[in-house]
Amino acid sequence: MNLNYSENQKLISETILDFSNREIVPNIMDWDERQYFPVSVFKKLGELGMLGVLVPLKYGGSGFSYKEYVTVVSEIGRVCGSIGLSVAAHNSLCVGHILKFGTETQKMKYLPSLSTGQYIGAWALTETGTGSDALRMNTTAVRSGDVWTINGTKNFITHGISSDLVVVMVRTGAIGDSRGISAFIVDRKNPGLKSGKKENKLGMRASETSEVIFDNCQVSQEDMLGDEGDGFVQAMKVLDGGRISIAALALGIAKGAYFASVNYSKEREQFGKPISRFQAIAFKLADMYCEIEAAELMIYRACELIVNDKPVTKESAMAKYYASEVCVKIANEAVQIFGGYGYTKDFPVEKYYRDSKLCTIGEGTSEIQKIVISKHIV
Repeated sequence: MNLNYSENQKLISETILDFSNREIVPNIMDWDERQYFPVSVFKKLGELGMLGVLVPLKYGGSGFSYKEYVTVVSEIGRVCGSIGLSVAAHNSLCVGHILKFGTETQKMKYLPSLSTGQYIGAWALTETGTGSDALRMNTTAVRSGDVWTINGTKNFITHGISSDLVVVMVRTGAIGDSRGISAFIVDRKNPGLKSGKKENKLGMRASETSEVIFDNCQVSQEDMLGDEGDGFVQAMKVLDGGRISIAALALGIAKGAYFASVNYSKEREQFGKPISRFQAIAFKLADMYCEIEAAELMIYRACELIVNDKPVTKESAMAKYYASEVCVKIANEAVQIFGGYGYTKDFPVEKYYRDSKLCTIGEGTSEIQKIVISKHIV
């Protein structure tokens, strides 16, 4: 497994750094305070090829592998977790689902617009009463000829308001039946697709999260992804890649908190010397560094498997579980290193701390990851 950055990864990293310094860094706290999702900036990332990272060139994408994708998400997450989350959700969930399971017609119709940022994508699985227990979802689709009518509400949906396209999982069979869920592509222009309550969140506040409401939303049979009843199986496979996305995001946030801590510890003096010279701080930094390295190794191990079309469910769950928990731990230690300043919004680690927690919840909680892992080893 080659862990050296490829030329593509180096170029991506440099491009994101330059873009972030111009477009993201000056606005981070303003967006965070206002819970403002910067659509225009997000679309500019599409122009740079960051919204169709894994999409082949023939569909308008960048044609990169998961290794480059991890670089994209982690480098953006290192600057701003909110924008990193939106990039991850767009790429791995909405775009990823269509890329994996769409017909050639569907791919040609939607992927070019999604990959270039002309369209913003959303992916709707979660409901108020069915988070981890997705098989008991209440959103249904009833067929009449070649038309399906969808009714129900999804929540905690990234880009639930600003999206141009939603991939939604609905129940077309019995509750609890893994073959009773189907997936559809729904265009925002559909009059039966509406946005609901926008969530007021602890962190990741510039990444829009809201309800998505389907009110007698009529879609064609041609808008179904795969066959009837394939939706749940598809969703689980999409989440294999999604876990790598959140692991990469957690890695980026952890790196951001770590490097901020290193720089601060060299500048901040107490008792006549930089606090980095005190063992209590130096040992914290050593632990943070080791945990980041370990998380990165697990993420790239999962990438190696998925690139070579090998089973990756266990490894992606392990990477997501470990990286997200480490991210929270490192962000917590960063606040401690900054002391009182770390608790203020004038310094960056306060935001890393708030953003980090979602990584242990989104796209499968840490507890669900341990269930996935244990099923593969017991």
